[in-house]
Amino acid sequence: MHIDTVSFRGTPCIRLQTEGATAMVSLHGAQVLSWMPADGRERLFLSERAVFDGSAAIRGGIPVIFPQFGERGAGHRHGFARNRAWTFAGVENEAAVFTLAGDGSNADWPYPFLARLRIGLGAGRLRVALEVDNTGATPFAFTAALHSYLRVDDIVLVAIEGLQGCDYEDSAAGGTLHRQHDYEVTFDSETDRIYNDVVAPLALLEGAHRLDIEQDGFGDVVVWNPGEQLCARIADLAPDDWKRFACIEAAQVLQPVVLGPGETWRGGQALG
Repeated sequence: MHIDTVSFRGTPCIRLQTEGATAMVSLHGAQVLSWMPADGRERLFLSERAVFDGSAAIRGGIPVIFPQFGERGAGHRHGFARNRAWTFAGVENEAAVFTLAGDGSNADWPYPFLARLRIGLGAGRLRVALEVDNTGATPFAFTAALHSYLRVDDIVLVAIEGLQGCDYEDSAAGGTLHRQHDYEVTFDSETDRIYNDVVAPLALLEGAHRLDIEQDGFGDVVVWNPGEQLCARIADLAPDDWKRFACIEAAQVLQPVVLGPGETWRGGQALG
C-alpha cells in the first residue's frame, strides 16, 4: 500500500493507493472522504457544502460515530469522535491505522479509552473497522456506527437487498416498530430506520450497478436518506443532494456495548 499526505479543501488527509484503487482519509475524524476502486468510479458521497474548518462534522464519506449514536444519551449528538483530530499510526497487516485516545478528563465522556480505525483497501474492496479499548478502571457503555454515505446517481432507482424479515425502529415515524416484509428497501420519502439483528449480507442496487455490503461485530444497520423536505433544511447539503446518496450504516445502537476494564470491542464494514 502506498501512503502519502495530501491537503483536501484545506484539511490534512492521508491518501491510500493500492492495486489501482484510492482512498482518502481526513485526520479530522479519521473520516474516509473518497473511495475509488480500480474501475475509477467514486463510491462515496461528499457534499459540496461540507464544512472543512474543523468546527463541525464533515457531511459525507464515512463519519465515525462514537460514543453516542444520535441523541441517545446526554453527550453530543453522534458523539465526539467525528469532530476530533485523530493520529495516523502507520500501516499494520495491510491496513492504515488511525487512533484517538481519551484520558477520562472530558466532562462529556469521563472514561479513559483508546479507539483505533483500521482501513483496508483492495482493487475493488474497502474495509473499515473500529476498535475500542477500555483503558480505565471502570466499565462504560457506548453506541457506535460507521455512517457510510454511499454515492448514487438517482435515489429513486436504488434498492437495498438483504433486510427482508428484519425488525426495525422507524425514527422518521416517531420510533415506531415494524418488520421489513418487502424483499427490497426503496426510497420515496424521508427514510430513517434502525434494523436490528442483521446477519445477512446486503446489496445496494442501482440499475446495472451493485455494491455488496457486509459487516461484523455490529448488530444493527441504519438506513437513512433525508428526502426532499428535510434535505432542504440541512445547511451543509444542497437542496437536491438527497437524490445522490443512501446511507447504509453498520451500527450498534439498540443494544449498547458494555465494555469492562481492559476489554476491547471490534466492529467492521466491508464494501465491494
